[in-house]
Amino acid sequence: MSLEPLPLAGVICVQKPALRRTLSSQLARLAAGFRDRPVPLGELIDVLQLRGYDALLIFLAFPFITPVPLPGFSTPFGIVIAALGLRMALAQKPWVAERMRTRVLPARFLPNMLLVTSKIFARLEKLLKPRLLYPTYPAVFQRISGVIILVCGLLLLLPLPVPFSNAFPALTIILLAAAGLERDGVVFLAGCVQFVLCIGFFAALILGSSEVWHRFLS
Repeated sequence: MSLEPLPLAGVICVQKPALRRTLSSQLARLAAGFRDRPVPLGELIDVLQLRGYDALLIFLAFPFITPVPLPGFSTPFGIVIAALGLRMALAQKPWVAERMRTRVLPARFLPNMLLVTSKIFARLEKLLKPRLLYPTYPAVFQRISGVIILVCGLLLLLPLPVPFSNAFPALTIILLAAAGLERDGVVFLAGCVQFVLCIGFFAALILGSSEVWHRFLS
């Protein structure tokens, strides 16, 4: 006589939810995967854009939060950021021109930048959570973010050898993109405040330069 297992009354099978991969952990894995070989920008974009605009924007903006501008990178990255911001404002899917996708990133530069970005963003992820109307109206917040990011991308294109000229727009982009990742309205407002400071910085820079030029001519 064969014995059949008796059903357990009152026992509920609970399936554990799958752990969501954080952006910081994904960037750390990419750093290991891209080690010691040159990587076309398009290959990196293909991996990161699976998470939407925000992950890609965070990666592209992080190198510029240093006080010293990065010559040679602000122009191509600024073009990509501005293009992504425009498409975000128009509610279109991420797209980057083929000419920019073929640009090759240095073998040692990319893994180091991915690791630094991963460590810094891991701390920011602990603060992010859905709040303050963003979860209810994500499209509105994304469109506003797109317009601001477009402007900041254009500011990165300016060849200014001035300290913090890249850091102000880059930090604005990072905050708005981070807010989009977790639909965090508080971080979105922080990004808007940072954008006001960014515009104020460039306005003061223009006014100061015009004053110096006026005195030089007189």
